[in-house]
Amino acid sequence: MTPVDLSAYLAQLKATVDATLDRHLPSENRPPRRLHAAMRYSVMAGGKRLRPVLALAAAEAVGGETARVLPFACAMECIHTYSLIHDDLPAMDDDDMRRGWPTCHKKFDEATAILAGDALLTFAFELLATQPAPGVAPDCLLEVIAQLARAAGVAGMVGGQMFDLEAENRQVDTVELQNIHIHKTGALIRMACVGGARLAGGTPEQLKRLKRYGEAIGLAFQITDDILDEVGDSQIMGKNTGSDRNKSKATYPFLVGLGQARTEAELLVEEALKSLETFPAAADPLRELARFTVSRTH
Repeated sequence: MTPVDLSAYLAQLKATVDATLDRHLPSENRPPRRLHAAMRYSVMAGGKRLRPVLALAAAEAVGGETARVLPFACAMECIHTYSLIHDDLPAMDDDDMRRGWPTCHKKFDEATAILAGDALLTFAFELLATQPAPGVAPDCLLEVIAQLARAAGVAGMVGGQMFDLEAENRQVDTVELQNIHIHKTGALIRMACVGGARLAGGTPEQLKRLKRYGEAIGLAFQITDDILDEVGDSQIMGKNTGSDRNKSKATYPFLVGLGQARTEAELLVEEALKSLETFPAAADPLRELARFTVSRTH
């Protein structure tokens, strides 16, 4: 069995996603030019493309064709980018740097950043609803669109952001903190895995296992984010560190300490790997991605 070269795998899928996004995003020369420039600036400013890569890897794991999943993968990245634009605003996290570049509201202005986020959210669903997904039945596509809307909305990411804001400057327990992370970060990561597999023809049992995989790595990913905000290198991360502590945010290192936080993340990775036990070698990229969630430096 040939080991997965995760760096090469990520680079290949990232290039595919980037090319597709570049093709579909409105041109900067199309009015309103400033808005379109802000959209493209934020989407094309780099990033790991973890959510679209997970969607494509989940499709491969169930033996499906990634072409079916590419519009969904790109829609996921647009939603993720919109959330980052809004998170960085002064009314939320008030961050100046993202991925080594000025945040959208710093590069343009606050009003344009708000509109760019709004536009990317709606564009994501336009893309998913209008771009051909070869071999995907309409009822299946409609089901995935509805699930994605829930994962991105009050029942998922947006609700998690509200929980996070409400937890600032007060003591929370591990149950509440886990609930924040499961919604704010975990919902979209779980949806990437389940949606990619569903569109690619995964069985109910495969979807059940990939849902648990997504839940586990979603929480592990956010715990690692919490750790990196404490001890990460701001030059490597492309953003300022220590912001969670400065804003008195609820984090795993603050609540249980760095050592226990690392242990919790590693246990979640083990759980994710266990959920893939019945999958063939086609799921090896997912296995490596699980390990990557806790070994990454940014």
